[in-house]
Amino acid sequence: MDKFEMVVQRGGGGRLDSFIADNMAGHSRSFIQKLIEQNMVSVNDRPAKSNYKVKKGDRIQAVIPKPQRITVEAAYIPLDVVYEDGSLIVINKPAGMVVHPAPGNRTGTLVNALLHHCDSLSEVNDEVRPGIVHRIDKDTTGLLVAAKNEKVHKHLVRQLKDHSITRKYIALVKGEIDEDGGSIEAPIGRHPTDRKRMAVVAENSRHAVTHFKVINRFRGYTLMEARLETGRTHQIRVHMHYIGHPVVGDLKYGRPGNLEVESLMLHAAVLGFIHPEKDKYVEFRAPLPGHFQKVIDSL
Repeated sequence: MDKFEMVVQRGGGGRLDSFIADNMAGHSRSFIQKLIEQNMVSVNDRPAKSNYKVKKGDRIQAVIPKPQRITVEAAYIPLDVVYEDGSLIVINKPAGMVVHPAPGNRTGTLVNALLHHCDSLSEVNDEVRPGIVHRIDKDTTGLLVAAKNEKVHKHLVRQLKDHSITRKYIALVKGEIDEDGGSIEAPIGRHPTDRKRMAVVAENSRHAVTHFKVINRFRGYTLMEARLETGRTHQIRVHMHYIGHPVVGDLKYGRPGNLEVESLMLHAAVLGFIHPEKDKYVEFRAPLPGHFQKVIDSL
């Protein structure tokens, strides 16, 4: 384990997690917050919270555990390849597949499959996320793009930051939405008491915007299209829960209903971007998976 120790020399008034992140290279504020939650950070030899306001003279200590190294192995896992060329690949991900390995999910991921399928993947990310430009949740189906080299990867990431990538989802939500369309603009951050969930919160949050339009209404349900302007963790799921229309099958942000479903009713149906090497806009579509279409047909 490594140790960080520092005495605040001047100023003060800022949050503890931000102060440490600004003064300890190589670690994000979210990483620091996890250390604080695990009581691995102290101020003047006492545990402190992330929102503690540092003062001149405070002695801050943190214990930094050695990172767990994960060996990622290529594995033959059938992929639904929507498009592929020498610089990128677009995949239609099935429900239940995790995008990249993590403790507890080291095999059977999209990355394991990509390592077997592709001759090369971008190394912009760490060794457990080669080629991964963006993610979708384990139980969300649909389109995502992976980069085969660094130039393409960085170009696609810039488009994500500029909000110029088209990302449209189809979702079945509970309740009948009155409006034919609209926008949800509400900041998203960690839930104040349940750190495994996200929530609409005012503090320690990031700007988030979801545009939606109704496709069809059923008795007690609405089929809708959601277009992401920003890309926060669980954004559509959190925003729909926030307005009282949680996504069907979402046990993290909703409750079990009368409708029997096999998985989360959320599908990344459209993905469009400027191809970094062809310098032209390309757009891909993926039809609803069988289990999703079956539910719609039943309604």
